[in-house]
Amino acid sequence: MRHRVLGGLRVSAVGLGAMPLSIEGRPDESRALATIHAALDAGVTLLDTADSYHLPGRAPGHNERLLARALAAYGGDTDGVLVATKGGRGRPADGSWTVTGTPAHLKAAAEASLKRLGVEAIGLYQLHKPDPAVPFEESVGALRDLMDEGKIRLAGLSNVTSDQILRARTILGDRLASVQNRYSPEVRDSDPELRLCAELGLAFVPWSPLGGISRSSLDGPSGLADDGRFAAFHEVALERGVTPQRVCLAWLLSLSPTVVTIPGASRPETIRDSAGAADLVLTEEELTRLTAAAPTR
Repeated sequence: MRHRVLGGLRVSAVGLGAMPLSIEGRPDESRALATIHAALDAGVTLLDTADSYHLPGRAPGHNERLLARALAAYGGDTDGVLVATKGGRGRPADGSWTVTGTPAHLKAAAEASLKRLGVEAIGLYQLHKPDPAVPFEESVGALRDLMDEGKIRLAGLSNVTSDQILRARTILGDRLASVQNRYSPEVRDSDPELRLCAELGLAFVPWSPLGGISRSSLDGPSGLADDGRFAAFHEVALERGVTPQRVCLAWLLSLSPTVVTIPGASRPETIRDSAGAADLVLTEEELTRLTAAAPTR
């Protein structure tokens, strides 16, 4: 497993996006735990979760509790594992995704996440999405306060613009560690943010990284996507004797040394395959073909 740097910490280049283990279509707990353990066995040291990863209107924090149980039951060393969680979104009974970015809410959410994870301080705590009804600086200020209080070790942002990254830096300084935006062969709207993160030395963590290759859990039942625009990923995979998903993740890692991928998984074999992307080095010719198949817009 190759590694990258996130907030001064050494983390696996491929992490685990744990959301599919807790939302609609989730596996039973035994398979969910086996999936997390398979990730750890493969050298994954970044586990990504959020308090809103649960069934609509039911058991907030389900995914955080699941990760805590998996880590407690794991037979190996977990000292180097970074658990990254997020606050500021909710999932009411109608299945929508709400946004609440008030300082009071974020601080209460972080306290609840601390208890569910069973840790003294959250490794990486991220603003899940800016709330248009709350001044951005107030939401980021809550992260600063949580760091000052020793309740979170690193701060991150998700679903943000380049301007918001720069504004957050004025508040958090070097304590801002990462940016998590949607990015994949299918969705490359965050190219400016990816470049800015490279300039600032921030980890760029694409969520839903397999868009165009596999469906996101947010877009319905997970599985293979059917989009001929990205045939090059399947062609290279066939030539290499690996899966298109592994090729996709290796391509993402090639875009910047600050990229850390967090593919979702709900089966042990899926995360084992994804973890292999860290050691798949694509040729310049292959990278050219793949980038041409995933143009920016």
